[in-house]
Amino acid sequence: MKQQQKIFVFLAAAIGLLILPLLLQSFGNAWVRIVDMALLFVLLSLGLNIVVGYAGLLDLGYVAFFAIGAYSFGLMASPHLTDTFPALAAMFPEGLHMPLWVILPVAAGVAGLFGVLLGAPTLRLRGDYLAIVTLGFGEIIRVFLNNLDYPFNITNGPKGILGIDSFHFFGMDLGKKMSVLGFEVASVSLYYYLFLALVIFSVVICHRLELSRVGRAWMAIREDEIAAKAMGINTRNLKLLAFGMGATFGGVSGAMFAAFQGFISPESFSLMESVMIVAMVVLGGVGHLPGVILGAILLAALPEVLRYVASPLQDMTGGRLDASILRSLLTAVAMITVMLARPRGLWPSPEHGKSLLNAKS
Repeated sequence: MKQQQKIFVFLAAAIGLLILPLLLQSFGNAWVRIVDMALLFVLLSLGLNIVVGYAGLLDLGYVAFFAIGAYSFGLMASPHLTDTFPALAAMFPEGLHMPLWVILPVAAGVAGLFGVLLGAPTLRLRGDYLAIVTLGFGEIIRVFLNNLDYPFNITNGPKGILGIDSFHFFGMDLGKKMSVLGFEVASVSLYYYLFLALVIFSVVICHRLELSRVGRAWMAIREDEIAAKAMGINTRNLKLLAFGMGATFGGVSGAMFAAFQGFISPESFSLMESVMIVAMVVLGGVGHLPGVILGAILLAALPEVLRYVASPLQDMTGGRLDASILRSLLTAVAMITVMLARPRGLWPSPEHGKSLLNAKS
């Protein structure tokens, strides 16, 4: 009976996820965009959970990999580089518009390479020192993106990159609405299905990693690095692997973000974004996949939903309270309340001792 209930719940959830954007787009595409961004943040949180949740390495500069993936896609799928460098324009007269199967591996690989480069000098650092170094790395990447418009205009500086291509699958352009069985499906809904498929694929990968020998080794390092070394675990290589794999998720998320927005600038990859991604992992439950997903969805959607609460409150006060400040205040109050009520997160992983007792009973 329990197996049948699980199958029923799984089918109901699958049907709900499939029809969700079609229902939301009837209320306006803005609601579907909120869900799309929430899925992107789920993808980012899953990558950061590998570093923080599995390996126990605090990374406050994770947004840098998000930016690297976005700019990798933006440079390879827009006319920016050909407009800047005449030599490239001669080779690609119609602009540099690389196909998806080329750009995604490049974005993931470049982000993974930078993840290893970040992990290499931080192998002996722990706690606050590791947090400070990764924080500095995130800011360095943002400053570089903001200033690489001179003497050669590579990133277009604070102006950002415009005209980024949307995704194309077998001649289907996700940037344009489609008609399926007489029903109009908006572009944001098409991106929803792409992001949902990536999230499901990433959850399967993370779950398999958690149960693998590598995942167990990461958790041993997280619990006690000295004991892990004594057991013969190569902590150096495994830490680098955690940084690299986590960064790869960030690179893919950044590429998705660039194609979805069609425009990127350094302002989208600030320190606040990195802090929010860490908060999603911690708030949901460090190292627990359902908790991480829940925390990412709530924290990504909450500020947008609160727009519809802050504006009426601003009108009630005669405009004396700024809506954006009020929205940030309400988000902070909600986060503090959750952390006080649930110190281990909204959906923490079950304690090992309790799991053993339940198994025996």
